Amino acid sequence: MLELFKIGFITISLIDLADILIVGIIFYSLYRALRGTVAIQILISMVLMVFLSFVTEALNLKAVSWIIKTITSIWLVAFIILFQPEIRRLLMIITRSQVFRMFIKPQISKTYDEIAEAVEEMSEKHIGALFVFPRSQNVTMTLDSGIELQSIVTKELLLSIFNTKSPLHDGAVIIENDLIITAKCILPLSTATSAEGKLLGTRHRAALGLSEQVDALVLIVSEETGAISFAIEGNIEYNIPKKDFKRLLIEKLTTK
Repeated sequence: MLELFKIGFITISLIDLADILIVGIIFYSLYRALRGTVAIQILISMVLMVFLSFVTEALNLKAVSWIIKTITSIWLVAFIILFQPEIRRLLMIITRSQVFRMFIKPQISKTYDEIAEAVEEMSEKHIGALFVFPRSQNVTMTLDSGIELQSIVTKELLLSIFNTKSPLHDGAVIIENDLIITAKCILPLSTATSAEGKLLGTRHRAALGLSEQVDALVLIVSEETGAISFAIEGNIEYNIPKKDFKRLLIEKLTTK
């Protein structure tokens, strides 16, 4: 083992540095995923507990070390139970990585096909719809309403949801990877009443309002005109051509 230097009685090797670097990257990734939530306070406390555990091990304080390890184990279980939404958000970020997508590409590709076919039919029949695609944030934390579905995305299900006779047609659906997470979600309305010289209807204001608050792509199908639009990062892109819709959707969800 290559010894680099010593800090008091602690010997630091190249492997130790690599170990510290990996742990640092893991905690930094967790911090980025959970910042702005209550869970970040628990995470910082856990980091402190890990640091104290390291110090007590180094000083050979066996009783104190045992107490800290016990508390850390209980804390970890409590963290998982109390902060399931934030953990789902972290997993969602992981599933967007290029390595992960290598394994789920066929299913995701099929999902995009189902969405594209449903949107094209809705556009032709002037069926109004709102689709929310989270990017790096868990939008369910922003929305109070919605009926949980956890259903595989299919063209038939999407058309059924937005059928005007369906009790779920008002509001938006949230889609993550290949699942429709919730339906009938009420989105926050933007204070803006026009964009690019056009008056905004309720659907477009709702889509714009959510995109102003969280990192998500919102797809709008206009009931009046059948036009397809995107709302992202507080801006609206009108009249997306049907032939380009699927490609642009994939680009906006896979690039930041």
